[in-house]
Amino acid sequence: MTSGAALNKTTSSRQRDWQPIVQDFLQVLNDDQVIRRKEELLVYECDGLTSYRQRPAIVVLPKNTEEVAAAVKICDRNQIPFVTRGAGTGLSGGALPIEDSVLIVTACMRQILDIDYDNQRIVVQPGVINNWVTQAVSGEGFYYAPDPSSQSVCSIGGNIAENSGGVHCLKYGVTTNHVLGLKLVLPNGDIVDVGDMPETPGYDLTGIFVGSEGTLGIATEITLRILKSPESAQTLLADFSTVEAAGKSVSDIISAGIIPAGMEMMDNFSINAVEKVVALDCYPRDATAILIVEVDGSPADVEASAQKVSEIVKGNGARSVAIATTPEERLRLWKGRKAAFAAMGKLSPDYYVQDGVIPRAQLPHVLNEIETLSQKYGYDVANVFHAGDGNLHPLILYNNAIPGQLETVEALGGEILKLCVEAGGSISGEHGIGADKRCYMPQMFTDADLETMQWVRHAINTEGLANPTKLFPTPKTCGEAAIAETTTFNDVERF
Repeated sequence: MTSGAALNKTTSSRQRDWQPIVQDFLQVLNDDQVIRRKEELLVYECDGLTSYRQRPAIVVLPKNTEEVAAAVKICDRNQIPFVTRGAGTGLSGGALPIEDSVLIVTACMRQILDIDYDNQRIVVQPGVINNWVTQAVSGEGFYYAPDPSSQSVCSIGGNIAENSGGVHCLKYGVTTNHVLGLKLVLPNGDIVDVGDMPETPGYDLTGIFVGSEGTLGIATEITLRILKSPESAQTLLADFSTVEAAGKSVSDIISAGIIPAGMEMMDNFSINAVEKVVALDCYPRDATAILIVEVDGSPADVEASAQKVSEIVKGNGARSVAIATTPEERLRLWKGRKAAFAAMGKLSPDYYVQDGVIPRAQLPHVLNEIETLSQKYGYDVANVFHAGDGNLHPLILYNNAIPGQLETVEALGGEILKLCVEAGGSISGEHGIGADKRCYMPQMFTDADLETMQWVRHAINTEGLANPTKLFPTPKTCGEAAIAETTTFNDVERF
C-alpha cells in the first residue's frame, strides 16, 4: 500500500503546457465549468479517504453526456489521464487525482430524466444523490433499495463505480442488482448504451461496468430498478453480553429461513460513541454488542418473522429485545447505526475505516482477532458492520498530526484485510479497492486472475487513461520497487 504520507508530499512541477488544453475545454464547456485556479483545485485533491491527497491539474464540470464525451475526447487526443469523481464521499481513494491529470466531476449532473412506474424503472444522471431517488418515487409507493450509510450525500454515479451496498443489501442486494442499463462514455469519448432490457443478449457489459471504479469509462445516464414499498415492517434491537452470542444469532436467523431486510451489528465502543454524540437513548450502553434486525413483507409474514427472530436471539442469550413498529420508531433505531461514522469523527481527530467481508460463521473469531490486533498496535478499533452478509467496517481511531501514526494505522488496516481473506472472505464489500487496497489484491487473487481482469480493462481502456493506477497493484505503488515521490501540480493559474 502506498502510504498516505508519501502521497501528501508536494512539489512544484510543470510537465506539459496546460494553456492550450484549457482553451480546448473552454471550446466545449462554459468558463465556470473549467476549474484551474490552484486555490480552487484544493477542494478536489482527495475523496473521503483524506489521508491521500493529490491536486489535479484541471477540474471540469460537465452537465450532460455530450459534454462528458467532449471532455474525454480532449483527454484522449492529448493523452492526458483522467479521473472521474462524483460527490467525493468514497473511502478507498478511488476518486483521488493523479499528478497532471484532469478530474471530471459529475456533481452538476443531477437530473432525474424519466420515471416509469409501470415497469418499475427510473433514469437518473450520475450526480443524483442516492436518497433523492426514493424521495422522487415514494409518493407513488416505491423506493430505491440500496441505502449506504452516506445515502444523504453520496451520488448514484459513485455507487455504480464502487457497487455500494447498505443496510438493506442482505435481502435486496447491492447496487449491481438494481442497475438495468447504462449510457456510457468510453475512455476514447465514444458513447454507448448497455443493458436496459431484462434479457439482453451478448456479454453482460452492465455487470462488468458496475464496480469497475472508473477504469472503464463514465456512466452518464443510469436506469435503476425501483421497488414497491413493503406493506409492513418491524425492526428489532437485541442486546448481548457476548459477541459470540450475537454472532451465533446472525447465523441462526439465516439458518431458520428468515432473510431480514437488514441485519446490523455494533460493538460496545460503537454503541457508546453513537449514544455520546447522537444521544438517542435507545442503545444499551453496557451491552457488549447489539443486533438490529428488520423484517418486512406482508403483515402476517412480518409478525411471524419478528416472533421467530425474537425467539432465536433470546435463545442465544439476548438480555432484552425491543421492537419498533412505527416508521418513527424504526427510523430512530436506524439513525444511530447510520450515524456511527460521524460519531467517530467527533471522538477522534482522525479515523481510518476498512471494508472487508467474512463468512457469517467467522464473525466471533474475526472480531476477537481484531481486538487482539487493536491491543498489539495500540489503537482503538470500533466495529460496525452489515452482519447479515459479513461486511465488516472496522474504524481505527488515530491522530494524523502525530508523525508515524498514519503509517502504523495503515499497517493495522492491512492486517485486518489479510485476516478477512484468511477467514474465507474478501478485501472489499462496498468501498472498492481504489488507491488504498490495490496492493492487497494478490492476497485473494492469483496472477492469472489479475491478468484476466487486466485483459478486460485494456480491451476497453486501451490507452490506460481512465483512472490509472487504481484497482490493480503496480510495482511503484506496492513497494516492489522504490516508491517514486508523487507531486502535486501547484502552479496552474487562470489562463
